[in-house]
Amino acid sequence: MSSDADYRLPTNVKPTHYDLTFKTDLEALTFTGSGVIHLDVLEETKEILFNASADLTLSNISIHSEAFKTEQVQPASEVRIQKDEEHFTVLSPQALPKGSKAKLHLDWDAKLTGSLTGYYYSSTQHEGKQRYYALTQFAPTDARRAFPSWDEPLLKATYDVTMISRADTVNLSNMPVTSEEPFPDAAGKSWKVTKFETTPLMSTYLLCFANGHFEFLESEYTSPISGRKIPLRIYTTPDIIHQAQFSLDIKARVMPIYEQVFQIEYPLPKLDTLVAHDFDFGAMENWGLITGRTSSFLLDPKKSDLVAQKRVASTMSHEWLNEGFATLMGEVIIIDKIFREWKVDSEFIDAHLARALDLDAFRSSHPIEVPVPDPNQINLLRMLSNYVGEETFLLGVSKYLSEHLYGNSVTKDLWEGIRKASELDIPEMMNNWVLKIGYPVVTVKESSDSITVRQDRFLVTGDPRDEENETLWHIPLNVKTADAGGKVSTNRSVILREREATIPLDTSKSFKLNAQTTGTYRVAYTPERFEKIREEAAKANSVFSLEDRMGLVSDALNLAKAGIYQTTTALNLIKSLKNEKEYHVWSVIDGELDKLNKILWEQPEEVRDNFDAFRRSLMKPLVEKLGYEYPPGDSADTIELRTLAIAAAADAKDPDVIAELASRFKHFQETGDDSEIPADLHRITFINAVRNGGRAEYETVKQVFMNPPTPSAKISAIFAMTASKDKEIIEETLNFVLHDIQIQDTAKFFSGAAANTESRRRIGEVFTENYDMITKKFEGNVSLSNIVKFSFQYLTAEKDADALEAWFQDKDISKYNLALSQSLERIRANAKWLERCKGDVADWLKKPEL
Repeated sequence: MSSDADYRLPTNVKPTHYDLTFKTDLEALTFTGSGVIHLDVLEETKEILFNASADLTLSNISIHSEAFKTEQVQPASEVRIQKDEEHFTVLSPQALPKGSKAKLHLDWDAKLTGSLTGYYYSSTQHEGKQRYYALTQFAPTDARRAFPSWDEPLLKATYDVTMISRADTVNLSNMPVTSEEPFPDAAGKSWKVTKFETTPLMSTYLLCFANGHFEFLESEYTSPISGRKIPLRIYTTPDIIHQAQFSLDIKARVMPIYEQVFQIEYPLPKLDTLVAHDFDFGAMENWGLITGRTSSFLLDPKKSDLVAQKRVASTMSHEWLNEGFATLMGEVIIIDKIFREWKVDSEFIDAHLARALDLDAFRSSHPIEVPVPDPNQINLLRMLSNYVGEETFLLGVSKYLSEHLYGNSVTKDLWEGIRKASELDIPEMMNNWVLKIGYPVVTVKESSDSITVRQDRFLVTGDPRDEENETLWHIPLNVKTADAGGKVSTNRSVILREREATIPLDTSKSFKLNAQTTGTYRVAYTPERFEKIREEAAKANSVFSLEDRMGLVSDALNLAKAGIYQTTTALNLIKSLKNEKEYHVWSVIDGELDKLNKILWEQPEEVRDNFDAFRRSLMKPLVEKLGYEYPPGDSADTIELRTLAIAAAADAKDPDVIAELASRFKHFQETGDDSEIPADLHRITFINAVRNGGRAEYETVKQVFMNPPTPSAKISAIFAMTASKDKEIIEETLNFVLHDIQIQDTAKFFSGAAANTESRRRIGEVFTENYDMITKKFEGNVSLSNIVKFSFQYLTAEKDADALEAWFQDKDISKYNLALSQSLERIRANAKWLERCKGDVADWLKKPEL
């Protein structure tokens, strides 16, 4: 098997500047390019090796060097191509001396494809016809699909971009336009040439350009640091520009807050956003020109639900920063300053921490300091922020950003910035968190005046081997205590560095570790202590906060999955929280019950019916209390809790809720008027209609998918189309997914089909039956890993994992290896969990009080 080193470029030359020209023909769906790449020669060499995809046809390659003794510009003496490695080697006719400078001249041409990578096309309808536009997506290593380059993140350079295009189109790039003039064309067609300012030093993956019939909305903000006015624009095709105002408003609000928080001025002359109908990622933080899909940036204020508003606001607020602390800053710290009523710090536990703890509980997990974005990076930063204090943490991040704005940096540079701000040994504390695999579970035993805590690696299977359990993390225990009068205090100074330690503590008082659920670990208590915590958590004025209760529920189910707790212990906790008022706690309850529901799906009908009855007993009282209408004065909590309760009750087959939603859908079906369906209930109403209806309901929803009024409506239609119980409709939908939809929507269709028990096994069969087509179609797309996961991860039998492992034995799995490994582990972990708990759970569900 090839290693990463086999694909890395040699270090004999280094690019310092690219002068690039692109001519885009949107009618022929082709582009041509020419470039001059400035090089520093670091070692004497005749070979210049760079990245270029086989998609590019290179020509007119020559080398300029003042060291040449005759002509300073000479054609390449030889060109070698390694297609699999995407390497081109140009041989110079003379050796290039160490310390000299050279220029590589080349031309190329290629087709614009719909691959969502490199320089690709998207389209929309205009006056009844399909009209194309083109944009780039270069992360992580797809700049080579658009131009010859040293396509590695650490090899930074500056860029001059020139674009030649049809005269009636708009050209965009990272920097502002310096000039735009007519471009002569021998065929008499009208073209123009657009030149842009030179970029700062940056990686290839952050370069961006686009060409198309775009319109824009504009605003500006005044830098609180310099007083400079920075122009802000959002570009879309004309058909969707009316849905872009909310994004633009958010951008104008968050930018000055970022500058104030970090005391760093936004470094570029402008910040644009381009919204694309076809986009592989959610969004991409290209400097000066953010790009992303419609669902990440657009909404209709009159028809959008709160979920859409949160999605757009969080995306827009962090997409000019790189991943890692971008999510923590953009989705928590900055957004909290604008929308305090959203309780984003609490939501973080459910949206980010739970996902990271789930993924990193597998053996197939990887250390965080790897060359891919990792969800646990965000959680460690939140844990660290809580430990040193948010003000100190932000000061440390500011120091880090100031010192590494344009340069290369690694994780230890960030730790060093926070060390300077906090005067604590942050690098020592954080090393094992980022360099070692997984995370710990802290087991708590107690005496009357102390607790003994022990750390071990947590695995979802609950069986770490000795060699897998060698890491000792530095764990902030955040011990929360409450006296007899209910006064709460938290000791944030206690760090568990050893395997085991004893900590003085009056255990006659209420206590809990990992206060506010800020730590990236789980906590297991004795049955007696857990019972006391459960009783306290269920009180109306519990000393355990909203975030504490969220963490307790999440830990309980996941510790049960690993065999550390009984699953019925977790169910007792959930049952005792039936009077809970906070949406975010209910969101965790619903999510954890869904995990259990997914392993019970092939159990006897009586078990499944009893489990649905338990879910109804929790959710129906909430529906009765909150109703189906969304008055203007509702808080964000009330809106989301109402939506969750109705959706969960419908999923648990509550007849009254099903009938109410069906009535509202029928009115829409008969009249085309969706005013009786509140925006926040669109998705569950559509799903309910197709799940409990027939062909007519399906066709109505499909029409919404084909002509969606908003991005949210399209997403609702996708999940509804995959909810049918009818075998014929299921087959029709899956065939439709394979042949007739945009690439970017495929993973959502697979997700919906996997959530439907009637198509859960069939979706995996469809993947294997169409393996060659799917893997070729999604080659280079991030969606492929998600498609693999959705195809198989909800199976629950050991024999399923064995059969899959055998089937993939002779396949090249390099593009989705982690997704497949995690899916196989998940199947086996769920099989073990099911085997352990199915008897106890079945008996517990028969209790008359349920």
